[in-house]
Amino acid sequence: MFNALLLEKDDVGFRAGVKSLADERLPVPGEGDVKIAVDYSTLNYKDGLALTNKSPVVRTWPMVPGIDGAGTVIESRHAKWRAGDRVVHNGWGVGETRWGCLAEVAVLPGDGLVRLPGAFTAKQAMAIGTAGYTAMLCVLAIEAHGAKPGDGEVLVTGATGGVGSVAVAVLAKLGWRVVASTGKAAEADYLKSLGAAEVIDRAALGAAGKPLQKERWAAVVDTLGSHTLANACAQTRYGGVVTACGLAQGMDLPSSVAPFILRGVTLAGIDSVMAPLPRREQAWQRLASDLDATRLEAMTEEIGLAQAIARAGDLMNGKVRGRIVVRTAK
Repeated sequence: MFNALLLEKDDVGFRAGVKSLADERLPVPGEGDVKIAVDYSTLNYKDGLALTNKSPVVRTWPMVPGIDGAGTVIESRHAKWRAGDRVVHNGWGVGETRWGCLAEVAVLPGDGLVRLPGAFTAKQAMAIGTAGYTAMLCVLAIEAHGAKPGDGEVLVTGATGGVGSVAVAVLAKLGWRVVASTGKAAEADYLKSLGAAEVIDRAALGAAGKPLQKERWAAVVDTLGSHTLANACAQTRYGGVVTACGLAQGMDLPSSVAPFILRGVTLAGIDSVMAPLPRREQAWQRLASDLDATRLEAMTEEIGLAQAIARAGDLMNGKVRGRIVVRTAK
């Protein structure tokens, strides 16, 4: 038997709850799969959507959600992994089309695993999770563009969220002057403790604005989309780069081509779900070197499986600061 957070949907409706499941319910590992004992999982925005049934994230029912997990290999049918290996999993369709990591045990695609960096414990890796890994993908895209700290300020939107919190911490450590945008004025001290030099109200970016505005940002990490992303592009300096990795405000982009053809601004899309393995490994290596692990404690809340449903609702209602890690180990 193993405990798991199970999502069910049928003619009766949607249900979410922690269940004790027979081992036979766990998917049989196929070629290339790895069975792991999950020590910790986490709640990402996509997990929140699944647990609250607010978006059609889950495509196969019943489903164990949890796109992230960290733990130890129990059984492997993948050439790279052996029993006893310590691993991290992010994305790869888990929690959508195949059972995920909000459980004591999970069967995962071996191609989606990364070796747990020695710099982090399993809990710290999940404090980073897809959110922090996505933040690092944004940093890598900014660097690939050629932008560097001396070029000017970097804007991070949705800064108190998981992606935003890690982005602020990493960019500040790399020497950027970070301006954090948030709707939570009471969290200004928290953001400054992570390294933000300035905190601004998200209202300044959240409504419709002109297609070209006063130039300010050398680079942007945007987690919100919609008007916020449009205004960030409109305010980006000539030749700057805007990384788009989220849609918390909306999927729309009410903008024009003006910033791109008149200022040479680059809009870089960030996909963390199906990013190829070399990029994943690079991101985790950089997190190990460029994220101060002591910063994680301030941005992390630890809960058990039984609390995950309620906290997922809080996450979707904007009541969560930083990261939530879920203790799943027996």
